[in-house]
Amino acid sequence: MHNLETERLILRAWKESDAEMLFKYASDPEVGPRAGWPPHKNVEESREIIKTVFSMESMWAVELKGTCEVIGCVGYLPALNANLPLEKGECEVGYWIARPYWGKGICTEAMRAVIELCFRKKGFSALWGDYFPDNPASGKVMEKCGFTDTGKETLCPKLDVGGDKPVKVMRLARDEWEKSKK
Repeated sequence: MHNLETERLILRAWKESDAEMLFKYASDPEVGPRAGWPPHKNVEESREIIKTVFSMESMWAVELKGTCEVIGCVGYLPALNANLPLEKGECEVGYWIARPYWGKGICTEAMRAVIELCFRKKGFSALWGDYFPDNPASGKVMEKCGFTDTGKETLCPKLDVGGDKPVKVMRLARDEWEKSKK
């Protein structure tokens, strides 16, 4: 896995030593449930999540440049691992950012780097995302990145929290993204 850099961020592989910082933000009851997972209960749980979930090559720790502080996670899931039913050659994107950094454009900045990688280097034909209707800020991040609302809602039963609540489904096709780059 290689790092991705933006103006304010370094997207890098998670390290077990990030567990305390992860716990600091992932224990916030306002963060995880908006993304489909329960708040972390202790540093050991955060360490285990790093080893089992965040260890995939398609998941990055979102680190603020100059501070080395990990403030969230961004990544993609290929069709086989996605929460949504996807075609081969498509993936689902996801992200979360610590509450003190909401509304600062950080998710959008991180997602744009991942979108670029997904289309230019990984060759995906379309990216999908979803969000709970009671978390419209997540939908706005996708809109700012060029995703459009499909008008569909579905359930994501694989989610640990909210698997029984509908999510709104967004999509970004590579050709639409390429047109926006011209």
